[in-house]
Amino acid sequence: MNILTFDSDEKLNEAGAGIITGIVQTNRRAVLGLATGGTPVGLYKYIVRDYERGMCSFKNATTFNLDEYVGLPDDHPESYRAYMRQHLFDHIDLPISQAHIPNGNAPDPEAECRRYDDLIDNAGQIDLQLLGLGHNGHIGFNEPAHALIRATHVVELAEETRQANARFFDSIDQVPQQALTMGVGTILKAKMILLVVKGADKADIVQRALRGPITTDCPASLLQTHPHLNVLLDRAAASRLG
Repeated sequence: MNILTFDSDEKLNEAGAGIITGIVQTNRRAVLGLATGGTPVGLYKYIVRDYERGMCSFKNATTFNLDEYVGLPDDHPESYRAYMRQHLFDHIDLPISQAHIPNGNAPDPEAECRRYDDLIDNAGQIDLQLLGLGHNGHIGFNEPAHALIRATHVVELAEETRQANARFFDSIDQVPQQALTMGVGTILKAKMILLVVKGADKADIVQRALRGPITTDCPASLLQTHPHLNVLLDRAAASRLG
């Protein structure tokens, strides 16, 4: 496990973007696992900057997003498909046919999960998986549970997760109750994992995830078993690590 702590948001974002663009520079057919939410926005800004400077190209890369809400139209501003277009896909040369996101409107969600896993398997091993960290220790939408599901699956979102995401909607009632998410097994198969966490409100869960016992009650704690885990933290998020 490699943990880096940064004094500024800009330095953290630039470092994270540099890791991702470095993968693409050295492997033009890189397979990237991408995340959404507030944390990666700054990283994507720097990736777009590097692309615009001619430092990298994504035309031969393939991407797989971690998750998508169930039941939101693709053009809904809070769908993760819309998020990725806004913050990354519309600004780089990644062909849309190579940018994969689970279909939260599929008529058969279980079949969609199997289809998504087949796409990932056919693409080969994910070279880098970008992750954020939920307040309850979830990664992707893998919520704390007695047992975790390895493959892509339908998940009932925890109330804590829905409350945390309610800031992006007009009310909690508009936050979907289900999502499709990559399973922890798929995440852990990536060659490298890049975990990015910001803010004092995440300090406790960072400590649990990185220093606490490995338990499905904190899904992120399973990242401790990965041989190539890189963690980028701001000072506030790292404050309980000692």
